Amino acid sequence: MTRPVLEMKDLSVGYYRDLNILSDLHITAREGQITAILGANGVGKSTALKAAFGFLKPNKGDILLDGHSITAIPPHRKIRHGLAYIPQQPGVFKDMTVEENLQLGGWTFRRDRRQVRDKIAANYERFPVLRDKRRQITGELSGGQQRMVEIGRTLMAEPKMLLVDEPTAGLSKMLAEEVYVMLKDLAVRDGLTILLVDQEIRHALGIADYVYVLELGRNKYEGPAAEFDDLEKAFWVA
Repeated sequence: MTRPVLEMKDLSVGYYRDLNILSDLHITAREGQITAILGANGVGKSTALKAAFGFLKPNKGDILLDGHSITAIPPHRKIRHGLAYIPQQPGVFKDMTVEENLQLGGWTFRRDRRQVRDKIAANYERFPVLRDKRRQITGELSGGQQRMVEIGRTLMAEPKMLLVDEPTAGLSKMLAEEVYVMLKDLAVRDGLTILLVDQEIRHALGIADYVYVLELGRNKYEGPAAEFDDLEKAFWVA
């Protein structure tokens, strides 16, 4: 079994100190795998990612990255530790070009122009369509291509671990398919570890290696994705 990269242990967290959304949560994301957190609306899936990245302070428990506690580390420093967060709402700068958006992802080494150029070139190899549109205003791209820009910008900092919240929210079915293929490729080809929160249950199961199902802010089921072929045993699917 591959080594744990991110671990949430006995995690209790909420938006108020005396009201937990998550209680005694246990999540482990392993190296080079896609781990999916699934469940009905309001069970705390996105809250888990926000806690992992430091937007919420746990009331109890610990968060480990490569075996070291990162619970008290602020979000901007977690990027330097190799943890990156891609929120549900698109985070691209729509009035800037594709290449300008990518350049912003290299802010931690912005004085090293050669490194910035090399990282941008690597993103163009990874997403060839962005090379062709590098001088285009990002807001003119399709929703799927904007997601590529956002992911490419995130990868500029060479994270070892991606936290991805609802990656296809608001996208058409065709564009959503492209995003799922892209995420799977990042895990298989680039060796990235991905912790994915998703409402698109069947698609998430199609790319995930391991699955956690939450109910009322607690662990309900977990196991390899292949064990969740019968979705009704875990939760309902509309």
